[in-house]
Amino acid sequence: MKTTIKFAAAALTLAFTLPDAGAAVTADEAAKLHTTLTPLGAEKAGNKEGSIPAWEGVYTKVQPGFKPGDFRVDPFASEKPALAITGKNVDQYAAKLSAATVALLKKYPTYRLDVFPTHRTGGAPSWVYDNTFKNATRAKSIDGGFGVEGAYGGIPFPIPKTGYEAIMNHRLAWTGETIQLPIRTIIVTPDGKRAMATEAEQTLMRPYYFKEGSLEKFDGITQYGRLITRAPASKAGEGILAYDGIDEAHPRAIWQYLVGQRRVRRAPSVSYDTPDSVTSGIGLFDEAFMLFGPIDHHELKLIGKKEMYIPYNNNRAGAAKIADLVGPQFLNPDLVRWELHRVWEVEANLIPGKRHVVAKRRYYLDEDTWQIVMIDGYDAQGQIWRGNYTLTLLAPDLPAVLGNIMWGTYNVQTGAYLLNEASNDMSSQVKAIPRLPSSYFGPEELANQGSR
Repeated sequence: MKTTIKFAAAALTLAFTLPDAGAAVTADEAAKLHTTLTPLGAEKAGNKEGSIPAWEGVYTKVQPGFKPGDFRVDPFASEKPALAITGKNVDQYAAKLSAATVALLKKYPTYRLDVFPTHRTGGAPSWVYDNTFKNATRAKSIDGGFGVEGAYGGIPFPIPKTGYEAIMNHRLAWTGETIQLPIRTIIVTPDGKRAMATEAEQTLMRPYYFKEGSLEKFDGITQYGRLITRAPASKAGEGILAYDGIDEAHPRAIWQYLVGQRRVRRAPSVSYDTPDSVTSGIGLFDEAFMLFGPIDHHELKLIGKKEMYIPYNNNRAGAAKIADLVGPQFLNPDLVRWELHRVWEVEANLIPGKRHVVAKRRYYLDEDTWQIVMIDGYDAQGQIWRGNYTLTLLAPDLPAVLGNIMWGTYNVQTGAYLLNEASNDMSSQVKAIPRLPSSYFGPEELANQGSR
């Protein structure tokens, strides 16, 4: 449930630190989306070493007999790792690893990254490419960088100039139109005990990506999201509802239903560094889905692009049993696939006068999908503290590489970690469903679902 806005009061407070309204790229720059860049703005060519191949299009090979809700097979199951990174050789590869990953490799002698051949499976349907090309010359940053105008149905800034534009690309990345999935949140305590914190049903609908829509008809609400908790019994019936807007004129709205109170209430505290109740407080609310809610307490800087080992094409992990995947200290290295990809790096530093327990973050965005795939989070003393990850799932049926499910957080300092939005061991996986009426995402319906 992403959001793309900030509150007006915050905009006035931060005006001296945030960029002016961004200008769209020129027609000559946009033309690169048909030549040297992919339709979403990634480098089409591979790297010089050949370890990153050229992009040849989004992966669309759906498994025979596939039905919505089926668990997706691993199309690369026969491949063997080309490299194993451990604590013994981590220094050799540290420049291409997140700081949190390096810390975990040095902390746990048996932790390992199995690096497989890179497959650039990311992309989107052709109509999303068409809209992205239009956005390139008409989309502009507004509201201090936290809003956008002139964008619809595609990546708003395929050739970004600022960190704000890159993060906006993540917020509006293609992950399907209307999807639903049963989820479990698994937490692991510092002493290695595993527990299910939450079982729920998640539904997302994205009017920004209605295929027959247009910029002229778009009403400013980019996404509706609803989560209804089913277990454990102490949480059953709780719900969260969020509307995400594209600018200040369409402010974020979020509600929460708590069974004990038997009422739906606005929930402004479901944001920033508030401990996330869905994860029993191990995660923070703005870590959800890799980025959830306003982030206007930090100033964003576009560092550039780099090659990095990241979890990618993790269909095997997505179909594994929780008991096999979630270990006492880290996810089972035998089941997690890592690949070398190019990522955009955005640094977020706490603005003077603002507060947040994570003083600094580095976001790493996959160049082929614009989704945040890893985050380094630092404490006030500048020490690495939190490592956020997503086990990107290849979904040829959408088609997309999904980074908004199977995500989690490692607390590098305490040893606790979590895996969220996991459909492992459940009846179905994330699936595309028919478009829902807006009433499905109404506060009244949230109360109705929660009281059942």
